[in-house]
Amino acid sequence: MRTANPALQSPAGAAQALRLPLPVLIAAFCLLWASAFSVAKVAVADCPPLLALTARFLLAGAVMLAVAVFYGLPFNLRRRDVVIFALLGIANQAAYLGLSYVGIRSISSGLAALVISANPVLTAVLAAVFLNDPMTWRKGLGLVLGVGGVAFVVDGRLAGGVEDPVGIGFTTAALISLVSGTILFKKLTPTGGLWVGNTVQSLAAGIGTLPFALAFENLGEVVPSWRLMASIAYLGLFVSIFAYLLWFHLLNVSGATAASSYHFLMPPLGMLFAWLLLGEHVALADLLGMIPVAVGIYLVTHRSRSLGGGTP
Repeated sequence: MRTANPALQSPAGAAQALRLPLPVLIAAFCLLWASAFSVAKVAVADCPPLLALTARFLLAGAVMLAVAVFYGLPFNLRRRDVVIFALLGIANQAAYLGLSYVGIRSISSGLAALVISANPVLTAVLAAVFLNDPMTWRKGLGLVLGVGGVAFVVDGRLAGGVEDPVGIGFTTAALISLVSGTILFKKLTPTGGLWVGNTVQSLAAGIGTLPFALAFENLGEVVPSWRLMASIAYLGLFVSIFAYLLWFHLLNVSGATAASSYHFLMPPLGMLFAWLLLGEHVALADLLGMIPVAVGIYLVTHRSRSLGGGTP
């Protein structure tokens, strides 16, 4: 057994071990997170959504557990931290992704990315209430511009009447779950190592999703294919492991509001991946709506960086 790697034991260590500057880590997170919408659409074409998620969660949890054992990472989480990470797994993974996957079966992956990109607004409001994260005029203006840009794009895509309101409802519920998990993480601040903590989250999400998958879905509907296996592997290994590690790292170094503002980047990136992987149409209005979004992200995050971080 190898000596434990100290970099993987601290909350920011897994990202710091890459020796990459923060902007590069932000770009990696955004690309991984945005690509997940389109890859999930590929997965649910051959597998019911909850079964696909169960496989994704358990794959990620098993791989992280094996890596932790191989490197000798200590499982020194207190009972409180185990409970918190398990709750985060239910909120940030099982509930958020379960609702998203159900919704994405009846709406485009681009629209799903748009709905989830409202994350910064709800996070900013709840952070001001529960985390004492001040709502400055810069943040307020940035959030208004971000929401305005997203709303402009959403309105244009809904004008054709091709999106399902029920699917939008499921995706909106997924958004609420993700924001709740974000506030929970910043409020309770679990300790004991982010790698081991994320292992607990994925295993808790998989175990929590499995009964619902078996109760409401049929294994006979699974169509074994290379694209199903590839998409589950990508979602489990790259998104559930690395994207979530980067997400919690950004929450630690940037604060809830600033970190969540990067979700405004998900619509253009989500549409790009939807076009590349699924052939979904991207209109000029979609691209124009991203201009105020980019300005909004700058306004929300610039002040936090200049002060050396966000909410402590």
